[in-house]
Amino acid sequence: MSAPIVLALMSLCFLFFGYLGVPVPFSLMAGVFVGAMLTDVSLAAIIQKIFDGVDSEALLAIPFFLLVGELMSSANVVVRIANLSLSLVGHIRGGLSQVVVVFSMFFSEMSGSTTADVAVMTRALGGPMKREGYNPAFIAAIIASASTIAALVPPSITAVVYGAVGNVSIAGLFMAGVVPGLMIGIGLMIYCYFFGPTGMSKPRAPLRQVVFATGDAALPLMIPVILLGGILTGWFTPTEAGVVAVVWIIAVVIPALNRGHLRKIPYDFCLAGLIFSLPLITIGAANAFGWMLAYLRGAIVIADWITSIAGSNPHYIMLLMVALFTVVGDFIEPVPTIIIFMPLVNALTQAGDINGVHMGVVLIATLAFGLITPPYGLVLLMASKFVGVSFGKALRAALPIYVVFLVTICFTIYFPKVVLWLPKHVIPESVGCFKSPAGTGYICPD
Repeated sequence: MSAPIVLALMSLCFLFFGYLGVPVPFSLMAGVFVGAMLTDVSLAAIIQKIFDGVDSEALLAIPFFLLVGELMSSANVVVRIANLSLSLVGHIRGGLSQVVVVFSMFFSEMSGSTTADVAVMTRALGGPMKREGYNPAFIAAIIASASTIAALVPPSITAVVYGAVGNVSIAGLFMAGVVPGLMIGIGLMIYCYFFGPTGMSKPRAPLRQVVFATGDAALPLMIPVILLGGILTGWFTPTEAGVVAVVWIIAVVIPALNRGHLRKIPYDFCLAGLIFSLPLITIGAANAFGWMLAYLRGAIVIADWITSIAGSNPHYIMLLMVALFTVVGDFIEPVPTIIIFMPLVNALTQAGDINGVHMGVVLIATLAFGLITPPYGLVLLMASKFVGVSFGKALRAALPIYVVFLVTICFTIYFPKVVLWLPKHVIPESVGCFKSPAGTGYICPD
């Protein structure tokens, strides 16, 4: 049977089981087994590819970042960050919606997980927003949109997977994600100010209260400093930084702020391991599916089709990739999408002579956007469930917010010098720079 027909049957099988409600990893494996039965690929080779997908040291960073978020939320330390956010922006028009965005910008730099952000924000701020009269659909939309910041800013789990699978500098992706992450955060704040609900008017917090709230949240706010400082100075790998952050929380933060939670730490470890098992099995299944896609030359066919339209123009290539990933991201989560299409991404990155970190940030931003778009919209679906509103109503409330993401993605594509400025100056090697033969400074590609 010809390769295109096998690919079509694999995709149809995956979509069929997906729409029946079968979990993504098992739907992917169903497609893989169909492809194996119709080709000469052995079952042993498929099993080997599943294990190859999870056999990466860089992926060990994920459970530690998840554990950081779980410890922070279960120990109720996040309340201090919420109070700091309230003292900083609670008086601005939009009130608690502004607090949601600022809170997410703080907490995203600790957890790296969009789903953790949604769970924590709905628990910490969903109730107060309802009591102040915010529309539940808007609450779900703004919480889901703000949580996507975690996919871009360090320690983004999505960036860890992209870097590990695509052999791209994880530290470079962390640094390059700062600009689009801030753009989404600031864009959401502007949207809430001009177009969101007014909220209850609050007086500006006095400087004394801001200083007190900052001091109250100082220990948990050290976590981003530990993560970024260790990675950027070269003291830690991303995995080691996650371990150090966990040690900091267990040895310093929890004893100082919530000593009674120490007896519950074993439960937090078990829960973080359980949460990690979900993306881990998906990573293995997606790796097998992606390998079958490459084996059947599907990546080459798609790459040839895109280059036949865009040529070697990097902007056109990235725009077409954004269109592809937007559609795919509507149905599949970011992690399996990255793994399945990485052969295609690598081929087009080379064809357009695009910096690997630049391409990575563009696609990660696109996949973050896919988390709030229909029909799947994972974080929007989660937020609507937690808030207690239908997905359709939350989706209608989120539609105007799409402008913020589209502007950010276009800016990321067309202004690579701005996006890559931070990694070029902090970790030059991460974006292909090399030391000058003269012995001073670095030489970077255009």
